[in-house]
Amino acid sequence: MDHQTPHPVEQPGRRGPAHQHAGHAHAAHGRPGGGNGWRTAVRATLHCLTGCAVGEVLGMVVGTAAGLDNAATIALSVALAFVFGYAFTMRGVLGAGLPVRRALKIALAADTVSIAAMEIIDNAVMVAVPGALHAGLADVLFWGSLTFSLAVAFVLTVPVNRWLISHGRGHAVVHA
Repeated sequence: MDHQTPHPVEQPGRRGPAHQHAGHAHAAHGRPGGGNGWRTAVRATLHCLTGCAVGEVLGMVVGTAAGLDNAATIALSVALAFVFGYAFTMRGVLGAGLPVRRALKIALAADTVSIAAMEIIDNAVMVAVPGALHAGLADVLFWGSLTFSLAVAFVLTVPVNRWLISHGRGHAVVHA
C-alpha cells in the first residue's frame, strides 16, 4: 500500500491517514513497506510497556510484600502484566465501538507476542541482577533493577514489534 492510499480506519472529516486509537490520534503507520515502521514499533512497544510495567510492578510489590518466593513473585508479575497489557488495548478498542468479544480477539492478536517477549526479557534481567529479587521494597536495588529490566525489555522488544508490524501482525491488527 503506498502513502497515497487511505488507511483502512481513516476517520471521516480528517485530512490524511490519521485515526483514533486508545483515545488519541496517531499518524498512519506500520504498513508493510512504509517508511515509519520503527516509529510505529516504538509506539507499540511503549503501549505494551505501559501495561507490562503496571502489572510487573504490582506483581513484584505484592509478591515481595507478601514474602512470596521468587518463582511465585515472577509468576504473579507475568500474569498481571498480561492482564494489564490486554486491558489497556481493550480499553482503546472498546472505545472505538467494537464489541467485547472482538476487542478481546484484537488485544490477544496485537499484544501476546510483544508482552511475552517483554516479560521474558524483563524477568531474565531481574533474575540476573544479583540480589534484585531478594531486595525489599525500600531498597534502591529493587527499584533500580526493576526500572533497568523494563528499559532493557523495551529496547529489545522494539525490533520484535517492528518485525510483527511489517508482517501485518502484532500491533498492526489494532489498526486493520
